[in-house]
Amino acid sequence: MAEIIALDDVYDAVILIRKILSKQGHNVHTFTEEEEAVDYVRAHPVDLAILDIKLKKMSGIEVLAQMKKIVPEMRAIMLTGYPTVETAREAISLGANEYCVKPIDKEELEEKVSKVLGGDKA
Repeated sequence: MAEIIALDDVYDAVILIRKILSKQGHNVHTFTEEEEAVDYVRAHPVDLAILDIKLKKMSGIEVLAQMKKIVPEMRAIMLTGYPTVETAREAISLGANEYCVKPIDKEELEEKVSKVLGGDKA
């Protein structure tokens, strides 16, 4: 069981992530505001951050960079509705372990979370 945070400016998206991953036994904390998510990481242990690339005030890439300064070993999965090679490259170079394309696919999310957390069944 992992401590996971989900950050997306779309409330329904983080609720969907929480529903999917809670059924897997994870504790999922949801956020729609960048600062709240970063503050949470500062104050609590987090194994995995699931971050949308397009947010309101900052990009998910900027949020990831801030979180990695606080918890360098934290793993991350980026969400994007606009996948490009550049975005993927930038996310990976900043320490994201994976990325998922939106709309969120239940199987893809479960598979990537399992892989990133080291429970790869493949």
